[in-house]
Amino acid sequence: MPATPRTTSSPQPGNPSLRAYDGGLLLLRLVLGLTVAAHGAQKLFGWFGGGGIEGTGQFFEMSGYPSGEAMAVVAGLSEILGGLGLALGLLTPLAGAAVFGTLVNAVAVKWGGGFFAPEGVEYEVLLAAGAAALALTGPGRIAVDRFLPWLRAHRLAYGVAAVALGAVSAGLVLLIRN
Repeated sequence: MPATPRTTSSPQPGNPSLRAYDGGLLLLRLVLGLTVAAHGAQKLFGWFGGGGIEGTGQFFEMSGYPSGEAMAVVAGLSEILGGLGLALGLLTPLAGAAVFGTLVNAVAVKWGGGFFAPEGVEYEVLLAAGAAALALTGPGRIAVDRFLPWLRAHRLAYGVAAVALGAVSAGLVLLIRN
């Protein structure tokens, strides 16, 4: 008789603990999501030493984006809503796509400084990869998505479609950059 997968969280020899997965995903979602949301608050509200819409808009224009203030609002909203969505585990594939797409643009802006700090892109690459990973894996069981019938059982196809959406959106925004 073939073995059936266990759906409980009690660890068995050779079986991973689902609680461990859920706890790890929750920690990753909270740290990554709240970090990205704080960056969005810097852009939109000038909190945490940020430039606000005006200062961030000037930075975007110097970086080659048209309509700097409008781009600052788009980036800020993507980071706040995407980051909070990841932290809560709410619409996780779309939240991951929003963060991923925004960070692809951040990597493109900083690319000339190499990979490592202080001018490098390793921080942005790490956040982008974490957001994509969460879109692909789903939020775990300690998440708001667990209460949404169509997302309760996360499917890899949702994550793949979301990461593709984030990549295409990022590419379109990069096309309008000088």
